[in-house]
Amino acid sequence: MHLGLIGGIGPASTVVYYQKLTAALRALGQPLELTIVNADANVLVKNNLADDRAAQAKVYAGLIDRLQAAGADCAVITSLGGHFCIEETVPLSALPLISGVTPLDGFFTQQGIKTVGLLGTAVVMRTKLYGQLENTAAIAPDNIAGSGQTYLDMALSSTCTDAQRSYFFAQGQSLIDAGADAVVLAGTDLNLAFDGRDVGYRVIDALDIHIDLLVKLATGEADLNEHAMGATNV
Repeated sequence: MHLGLIGGIGPASTVVYYQKLTAALRALGQPLELTIVNADANVLVKNNLADDRAAQAKVYAGLIDRLQAAGADCAVITSLGGHFCIEETVPLSALPLISGVTPLDGFFTQQGIKTVGLLGTAVVMRTKLYGQLENTAAIAPDNIAGSGQTYLDMALSSTCTDAQRSYFFAQGQSLIDAGADAVVLAGTDLNLAFDGRDVGYRVIDALDIHIDLLVKLATGEADLNEHAMGATNV
């Protein structure tokens, strides 16, 4: 299956999607068919903060048209924050969309996790992953605005300072102290802060769960019709 990624939001998350997909398919001895189009992170942040879902959905639709023209079978938004308008994007999309949010609740249930602490954009934290967790409770940091702004600063720069890293680690610990069984990196750029580091509590990168599903789709282990949103007849 030819995967189509909407990247650039931010660049660091696009890179890690590419790295992990490449490594996974190589380990399986399978080819990777992949096209990436670049979205403007500044435009997305502006639309996200204004909650202008229609405007961002129109941007995505144009990018998805380009992915379809390149031969992609499905489209993927490489940003959980960028999922804020996915419902509005579905009717405009020329390709089926593979959500990074939908698989999370099932994963948490399988792992026996009852409560998760969320780190990511302000919208992701405030809406508790867009209200899509039916079987898992979710909590957010006390200062959602501050945490969200720190995340955006990191994502747009594609670098994580020592001060930002310490901030995120402390925010994660506060979520554990508040009753979370695990901290979920619900912002795909948070790998800049957490990747490969032992922080003393359980950390789940939502990106890894999305990657696992994409690998299964790419190899035919999973059925596109069972996991896609939108046009599955293309």
